[in-house]
Amino acid sequence: MIKYKLICKDCDNSFDSWFSSSNEYEKLNKQKFINCNNCNSLNIEKTLMSPSVFTSKKNVEEKKYKEIKKTIFEYQKFIKNNFDYVGENFAYKVRSIHYENRKDQRGIYGSATQEELKELKDEGIKTEMIPWIKNTNN
Repeated sequence: MIKYKLICKDCDNSFDSWFSSSNEYEKLNKQKFINCNNCNSLNIEKTLMSPSVFTSKKNVEEKKYKEIKKTIFEYQKFIKNNFDYVGENFAYKVRSIHYENRKDQRGIYGSATQEELKELKDEGIKTEMIPWIKNTNN
């Protein structure tokens, strides 16, 4: 089986299609059996396709994990540089900012329990939670 990226020369729609062989594609196209799935035109041609490169599932998962971990570290660095750390006092501090209407205060970050986060939400105080991981590469 071979997969080709096809393009309709009438409406510029591109789509993929599978064929048993390249000869099969040529035969069907010559007989005008391949049509556009958008406008039904028979004016179809193959376009360039990149080859499929197979890697092991483990390598793909490891690469995704490293990318996600890198993104989380970038967020953490930004937060550390632009917000004040309040530790376990997060719920108390965020309430004091909210109820005292202190808009000029720099943002804060810290830790809170699920129950505290639910209470803050019920009070109309918007918070965000991100995963926080230690950098063990250093």
